[in-house]
Amino acid sequence: MTVIEFNTRILNERQALKNFALSLTHNSDDASDLVQDTFMKAITYREKFQDNTNLKSWLFTIMKNTFINSYRRAVKTKQILQTNADVAMARAWKNNYYDNSESRIATKDIMSKIENLEDQYKIPFTRYYTGYKYEEIAQEMHLPLGTIKSRIFLARKILMKSIGASLN
Repeated sequence: MTVIEFNTRILNERQALKNFALSLTHNSDDASDLVQDTFMKAITYREKFQDNTNLKSWLFTIMKNTFINSYRRAVKTKQILQTNADVAMARAWKNNYYDNSESRIATKDIMSKIENLEDQYKIPFTRYYTGYKYEEIAQEMHLPLGTIKSRIFLARKILMKSIGASLN
């Protein structure tokens, strides 16, 4: 099979690959990236494709393996980030106040109020504060996006109320 024939045949599978990628990623942009990665790998390893075999199946296998490898890489990265999240949060809190005794007392007071929040509010609030996006927090906690946004909002309200009460 010539290079042109091969490229034409893989391009004919574009829609089927896009549908499969959407079923894996559940995100249109990620699906498009996955299709593009699959095409790149198929073209790069064209000589490994055996004529008279199922091209569509070969492309789906490349896509599935690419997705799995990317997922594993993301999980490893997230685990490293999660173990460092508490350290990052402590540094962020430490660096977020002026170096005077009044600020230190206020910061300790705020941190203790955050620590006193129920886990359902504390975890999403601290994750969001340390830079996680709503979607990432929702995936990590296996909760709907709206629930995460609501809990972060409620955590802010609870903190503002408790901080306001301690100032009076």
